[in-house]
Amino acid sequence: MPVSTQARSTVRMTDVAREAGVARVTVSRVISDPTSVAPATRTLVEATIARLGYLPNLNAGTLASSRSRIVGAIVPTLSNAWFADTVDGLSDALSADGYQLLLGQTRYDSAQEERLVDAFLGRRVDALVLTGSTHSPAVRAKLKRASVPVVECWELTEDPIDMAVGFDNVGAGAAAASHLLSRARRHLGFIGSAEHRSTQRLQGFRNTTGPDIEVHLVQPPSSISDGVQALNALIAKQPRLDGVFCSNDTLALGVLQGCRLLNLAVPQRIAVIGFSDLPLAAACVPALTTVRIDAREIGTRAGERLCHRLRGEDKTDARMLDLGFELVIRESA
Repeated sequence: MPVSTQARSTVRMTDVAREAGVARVTVSRVISDPTSVAPATRTLVEATIARLGYLPNLNAGTLASSRSRIVGAIVPTLSNAWFADTVDGLSDALSADGYQLLLGQTRYDSAQEERLVDAFLGRRVDALVLTGSTHSPAVRAKLKRASVPVVECWELTEDPIDMAVGFDNVGAGAAAASHLLSRARRHLGFIGSAEHRSTQRLQGFRNTTGPDIEVHLVQPPSSISDGVQALNALIAKQPRLDGVFCSNDTLALGVLQGCRLLNLAVPQRIAVIGFSDLPLAAACVPALTTVRIDAREIGTRAGERLCHRLRGEDKTDARMLDLGFELVIRESA
């Protein structure tokens, strides 16, 4: 029979302990640090909690541990699959250690990131995961003072707040440029989002091609239609355009669509390279050449590093993790 709301509110931790035949501190550990309790005992206590309908007050300071068992993660948006994949990997890694994930979106707004950091720290999260390494001085100062583990994802930096898991965005742009040049493409363009990681890829692209390329930036989050419009803008500025690197696959798919609308053969007339290797990249026609990064692995490894730190297993080599990238050559370039 379901437990009523009134009955549920009166169930206490001591009631759970008595029903399960264990000490109150054991119930507390099952809630706050489940991996510290023997599996059989943990299963018994969890079953008793479910049967009695006990809801622990995690903010009341009643647990044996002072930890909240909550990790905050801040991403620009979940409308792009690559950030959703990172969150998925992060969530799985954290839940394996008994942590819950609290998620916030900045919409690429630094002021919103600061508000989210304040909210998460105010709720006493045990750790934070941030996207990128570009943050306001106020955010960096707050996180330094808070002394909670922090992982910055999706790029590497010489001065991380704490830890970083990502790849070389500048190097990825250079690899795309080198490939286009190796295919004898000389009239090149770049299409990207007006945000830091995209402009890092542009920097690497320019470092290899030289500055004389056409550039079109769109406001994030970018869409396929943005890619179509950006291609039209580049063609208007450079009719001889014969190679395009896009800072994500969504924009690249838009460029492929734009080429079909303009009757521009790919790759014969224009070669196209994307970034991230979404599932659609291999399935579209022509199949998209792209820079592959493992978005889910970024989240998984970030979560693992936080769990190591929270278990007191900090390692000197864990501050920076470069997961690398791979240029996947398909039909479009």
